[in-house]
Amino acid sequence: MKGWILACSLSLMASSSFADTNPFSYVPKFEVPEIASGVGFLDKQREAQIGTKVYREVYRVMPVIQDPWLEDQLFSTFSQLLTQTQLGKPVGLLLINDRQINAFAVPGGLFALNAGLITHARNLDEVVGVMAHEVAHVSQRHYSRSQEAFKGQGLLALAGILVGALVATQGSGDAGTALMLGSQAAIMDKQLNYSRNQEREADRIGMQYMYALGYNPQSMADFFEVMHRETSRVSFLPDFWLTHPLTSQRMSEARLRANQLPKIHKPRNQEDFDILKLYTAVISQQASEQKLLSLAKQNNFAGQLALAAYYQKSGDYSKAQDTLNTVKLHNKQHNLISIIQTDIYLGQNHPDLALNTIQSIAKITPENRALNYKLAETYIRLNQPNEAQKIVQKFVQKNPQDVLGWELMYYAANEDKANPLQAVDVLRYRAEAQFWSGLEQEAVKSLLQAERLSKDNQSMSAKLKKRIREMQQEITAKI
Repeated sequence: MKGWILACSLSLMASSSFADTNPFSYVPKFEVPEIASGVGFLDKQREAQIGTKVYREVYRVMPVIQDPWLEDQLFSTFSQLLTQTQLGKPVGLLLINDRQINAFAVPGGLFALNAGLITHARNLDEVVGVMAHEVAHVSQRHYSRSQEAFKGQGLLALAGILVGALVATQGSGDAGTALMLGSQAAIMDKQLNYSRNQEREADRIGMQYMYALGYNPQSMADFFEVMHRETSRVSFLPDFWLTHPLTSQRMSEARLRANQLPKIHKPRNQEDFDILKLYTAVISQQASEQKLLSLAKQNNFAGQLALAAYYQKSGDYSKAQDTLNTVKLHNKQHNLISIIQTDIYLGQNHPDLALNTIQSIAKITPENRALNYKLAETYIRLNQPNEAQKIVQKFVQKNPQDVLGWELMYYAANEDKANPLQAVDVLRYRAEAQFWSGLEQEAVKSLLQAERLSKDNQSMSAKLKKRIREMQQEITAKI
């Protein structure tokens, strides 16, 4: 498994500032086409297959960031947007370690954001504008409607999504941004007019979604202008961008649409977003020590917290501790403080101190994946694998494609020397992590090996045979 798959960290989105309700007394009545209500079961099933297949492919070929705290922050906001739609449970939301501005969506509810989208944004509302645009693509079934309109190009379109997404990842970070907002439209270069209409529809409906939740619709238009400025800094544009340019007409329409809505009067907590933005920059290796030091010297809480994370990730635990001590002087409660402190102690090989730091806060909030995964990691370091597995099991049961969760289960099983089925558990947990990270054939091989080792345990053998069949069916499914 690739080293970057396991990177345990952290959740703050429980804070009310990221989940405000609409502050207006007047809310316009929007008319969003109820496309999903007319979709049959087989159509939805097929779209879910597409989403999970691409999920595994993205994991296999792209640098997915595994950081529970970041994932939880973004997924909480993303879940708010989904409440405005008739979409069911999404496949997931992935964060890609790329500094270019990009987001894309896939049928079935798979959404992906580049780290560069967050680090270029100036507030949470701008990020939500991009998310809302992509959610609108899926809720309006643009992929499926395009396939129906242009028969025989389904698989080509699916491949196009991946190729288009990879354009940004493989490009030079210094070259600028790929600017692939609204990626589903761009996969069909022979249907440009149809695709551009879908882009405009996604802009319109996405703005309605974000406004209904109390986010500033002006931010969608603002971020269009940010992206437009980025294009002027590059000497080339990828083919993907040429298929659906951010035209002045589209920018003007977004601004006009936002101007027609009542103004947002309740500002959000900018410090919360600054923490999210700077921490993303640290995790994606976009932050410089000099910049963070400059912010820290200004007694900037977000800057100091990010600097502590920067030193901790760099392995300089002494500086990380000194910086975190300064952070604590602000007397602010923040989950990142506990998580970074735990990581410092683990890095210094003091798992007992790490447990004292993380145990109580994690147990108070058992639903918090970030805190509890850090507690599970600490238990593994303390050679208490059963305690770790009890924590992680409930999360992977709720979300079976949680790669980091299966990685933790694997590491815990590897330490469980007293378990008579240790070798079987190690192999089956490893198989799940392999499967959902795109290593499909390797996953099946791991399960086959586990099944051979469990031949004397009929119950476990039957369970493994069933899972092998399920994996093989998903691998060979024609979508």
